Amino acid sequence: MSVMVLAVSWIGMGQSWAAGDRTAEAKAFVQMLQNKQYVEAHALCDDTVKQLMSAAQLQEVWEMLAQKAGTFGGVTVSHLWKKEISDIVYDIVQFPGKFGSTALDIWVVYNPSGQISGLWFLLPSSGGPPASISQSLEARPAEAQYKAPEYVHKERFQEFEVLVNEGGEWELPGTLTMPKGEGPFPAVVLVHGSGPEDRDETIGPNKPFKDIAWGLASRGVAVLRYDKRTYDKRTKALLVKTAGKLTVKEEVIDDALAAVSLTHALQRIDQKRIYVLGHSLGGTLIPRIGKADPKIAGLIVMAGSARPFEDVLLEQIMYIASLKGTLTADDKKELEKVKQQVATIKALKPSSKDSSLLLGAPPSYWLDLRGYVPAEMAKSLKQPMLILQGSRDYQVTEADFKIWKDALSSRTDVTFKLYPDLNHLFMTGTGKATPEEYEKLGAVAEVVVSDIGGWIIAQQESGGVK
Repeated sequence: MSVMVLAVSWIGMGQSWAAGDRTAEAKAFVQMLQNKQYVEAHALCDDTVKQLMSAAQLQEVWEMLAQKAGTFGGVTVSHLWKKEISDIVYDIVQFPGKFGSTALDIWVVYNPSGQISGLWFLLPSSGGPPASISQSLEARPAEAQYKAPEYVHKERFQEFEVLVNEGGEWELPGTLTMPKGEGPFPAVVLVHGSGPEDRDETIGPNKPFKDIAWGLASRGVAVLRYDKRTYDKRTKALLVKTAGKLTVKEEVIDDALAAVSLTHALQRIDQKRIYVLGHSLGGTLIPRIGKADPKIAGLIVMAGSARPFEDVLLEQIMYIASLKGTLTADDKKELEKVKQQVATIKALKPSSKDSSLLLGAPPSYWLDLRGYVPAEMAKSLKQPMLILQGSRDYQVTEADFKIWKDALSSRTDVTFKLYPDLNHLFMTGTGKATPEEYEKLGAVAEVVVSDIGGWIIAQQESGGVK
């Protein structure tokens, strides 16, 4: 009996898991399937896979196994193999498992970015991954490789490895990109979007945060970026999430503030010119970050939603569904499920003891965001702000940009920039934006990097925070 499963990432920025204990990650992934958390399991797979199977189809395969072979009995022992195929080194985890009385090996394959590239259920074997797995991986299309934008001048900066929350429970690896010279230099801390994100915000061959870091450092601005805890400490973060204790404070804000604190401790940094840039969810939370640390010199919002997060997610899902043209009965059924979850989120009561995941997050997460109006909170902040938005962004739209602008337009220390041809990654495109666009090699537009760098220099000249 042989079943091959290939699946895809959930809504949001590219979500992947870093190198680490693959056996623990694979076990957590299989546990998600056993717990019927198909959307969450689906979110951990790579973008080649997403073209072949939906979360609903992943559910069908798992349930078909139970019907034909028996109830899954869990996994205990495991084996980890490394195999180089077409110049790519994959981590392949083997679990000897049982469905009823049927013995089946479960094989979970990870690519170098930590995303799941395949899932197989095969008759038991020894001596390493079966030839069928290697053949399937060899048949995958070649992955485009990251390429530094032309506006980057590597001879102008150096990079150093750092640790955010060093020695603490949530110690996170990061990179400091430092201009060459004595300084002191202004600095920017980069805060990611939703989901497990590495320090570069990697999605397909694109690395928006690396573009920004290298581009700004080429212009004399230091940049600190780091792996999110839901990426680097994925297994522990997953346990917190499924226990119903996760909020954006733990997911984003605490580590962003720790990164700012680390930046203050670094040499050759101008202590009065440390800024924070948030992209997507990070942009949405910028006012909370700025309020928590008034010493931050300025705040930059890149495609930060200004509306309730559940509404924005529903809008994204409906937009992607609309790209198909005619919706099938299954499509409509899935959309209805999402709408029901949004309604459940809006009806949540603070006293709720339920820890069931809604749109991939526990009730604690949604209750923490309830009543948070980013643009309104931003009104009370003293830090200058830069608000950036792409017109071709379907994840966070001009409707959000307008809310920011309407709320803050009376402030002379807030600058707004709208880019007609840019998508959610602030990369150039034409026509109607699609998720597939993120799989094409691109770069954050030079004008965006130039505008950010120019705004930071202008803050020095105007005196910054009042």
